[in-house]
Amino acid sequence: MSIPEFSLRLQRGITGGFAPPTPEAIVTITSIPTQNLLNITSAVRPKGTPTLQDAAPKSVPASDPDTTALVSELKSILSSIPTESPPGSEDIYGLDTSIAFGSDDFFWQNGGPQGCGGGESSVKPTEEERAKFKRAVEIVEKLTEKEA
Repeated sequence: MSIPEFSLRLQRGITGGFAPPTPEAIVTITSIPTQNLLNITSAVRPKGTPTLQDAAPKSVPASDPDTTALVSELKSILSSIPTESPPGSEDIYGLDTSIAFGSDDFFWQNGGPQGCGGGESSVKPTEEERAKFKRAVEIVEKLTEKEA
């Protein structure tokens, strides 16, 4: 089974206040079905430094059954959990992390494009939904750790 085309962006460091948030890490994963690859780019900001390091790109095979299962689980999780309302109002999952996932038939994003800048969401996740979001973050981390 091949992985359908999708694009994902995970950002650690989404909560801000008066000033916008300072990202601790940004990971992008893009599926390229015609090449049967996941292109993964990860940029991390070491503690005590003001900016992210240069991104480290790599490509991993998308045909691996474990990779396919992880992407399928990730999409399933995201399709079953809520996002904050209004967008960017509050870090409802409490992990200071956002995920944006888009494919032909599905889009999900929490944290808003500029992070969470204060305010309160009218949507509050259950503990089960918080656990699912934590698992979604773990899946992205596992995909990022895969060897090229």
